[in-house]
Amino acid sequence: MKQLIALAHRIDWVTDKFAGVAKWAVILSCFISALNAFVRYLFDYSSNGWLEIQWYLFAGCVMMGAAQVLRVNEHVRVDVIYGTLQSKARVYIDLFGLVFFLLPAMIYFAYLCMPLFMSMFISKEMSSNAGGLIRWPAMMMLPLGFFLVGIQGISEIIKRVGWLTHAYDMDIHYERPLQ
Repeated sequence: MKQLIALAHRIDWVTDKFAGVAKWAVILSCFISALNAFVRYLFDYSSNGWLEIQWYLFAGCVMMGAAQVLRVNEHVRVDVIYGTLQSKARVYIDLFGLVFFLLPAMIYFAYLCMPLFMSMFISKEMSSNAGGLIRWPAMMMLPLGFFLVGIQGISEIIKRVGWLTHAYDMDIHYERPLQ
């Protein structure tokens, strides 16, 4: 179990690094958006490339940051039952959801988007907008994000099994979100 927990910590480290990139993508996207608006209103100039880079960065933020949301336990869940249960029951529910819903969904989504990404990458598909960007970097965020969430799901499974077997001490405190 020690080796699996070490693997979970390595996955958490990778997730943290991609979350750092996602944080910078948000900041950069906001900066580009503000600068683009400033230039558009002050100089009456706009570029499709600047507009597209904003949604490329947003795709990066969402897809590279999703695994971190899972890692810090801030993902969406149904609180009607979950919040009333004891810690051990919550861990079992988490395990069930991770094994039977999250992992199969991430594998399926990656399977669906990979051919589209590869097609765009090989053909070097460009935006149909004048001055637009190549599309494969934005499309690459989909398989990358699904992969990151999938491996973070494996890390969460390892940590929960470790907690259940008393091999890993995990903070399982749960706070219901404000309504």
